Amino acid sequence: MVVPLCLKCKFILQLEQSGENIMSVVYEILSNIREKPGIYIGRQSVSDLFMFLIGYECRSSELEIDNTEEDDDFYGEFQPWLQKKLGITTVSSWSKMIMLYCHSEKAGFEKFFSLLDEFKQRNKDLDAQQVNNISEPIAQK
Repeated sequence: MVVPLCLKCKFILQLEQSGENIMSVVYEILSNIREKPGIYIGRQSVSDLFMFLIGYECRSSELEIDNTEEDDDFYGEFQPWLQKKLGITTVSSWSKMIMLYCHSEKAGFEKFFSLLDEFKQRNKDLDAQQVNNISEPIAQK
């Protein structure tokens, strides 16, 4: 029996064969979903996107495919970052938090991607800040 490759496996194989570095598979898939949501999740829906990503993460875990650092950052830090940004303490998913501020699933889908851009920029800002902190001279006593 031939088992079809999951999307993550296909992306990894394509990247390895092309000689490119594997930076973040989840961000690559999110980029594709942003451009063509109908192909991946059927419609522009933040709830459907959330369920897709949960299934994707579960499938990767079951296949024992290691996440990249960026994947771990998204799965582990996006929700806490969003809670802090919105000033919400909840056990609800990030999709439900976004829907508190949106009038439709489509608006929530669009809001997710603007928040994702901000979240990813936060990583760049932190990296730049860390470089600045490292490069600052240490005061001599």
